[in-house]
Parts: sequence; structure tokens; C-alpha cells
Amino acid sequence: MAEPQLSVRSSRARDLAHRPARRENCSIADIVVRALEAYETRQTGRESAADFYRRISVEAGLDFVLSDKIREDYQPHQGPEL
Repeated sequence: MAEPQLSVRSSRARDLAHRPARRENCSIADIVVRALEAYETRQTGRESAADFYRRISVEAGLDFVLSDKIREDYQPHQGPEL
């Protein structure tokens, strides 16, 4: 199934996204998504989960990637027995 496509109607927005997309050799949609994620992080004052796990790993001096370890050890709960 094809992914939904981003429609940018503003020529200024398109031009602003087009330059870094060309420079980084990625799509305009990737640039827009990253910009919106950065905007959300700044506005809410929260960091992304990936940044949080990276920061905690560095602060704790862990020699493994915390998010990978969580995924590796994750076992879904089967729910309560009724």
C-alpha cells in the first residue's frame, strides 16, 4: 500500500523545505516531518523518546543502547486470569 503523500501548497514553504532536502538527499516530506517534530519538542518542552534514551544511556554510563535493551527484554502481559 502506498504511503500518504504530503501536499505543500505554499510556495515559500516548498522552497524552504526543498533546499535542505536537496542538500541532505532526502524527500521534502522527511524534512517537514523532522521540522514538525523539532517544533513540537520546543513547544512542549519535552524531548523525543530516542533523545531521552540516548541521554539516559550517556548519563548512566551504559555501554548498550537502552531502547534496544527494552525492546529485547519486552514480553507482553497476557492479561489477568479471570
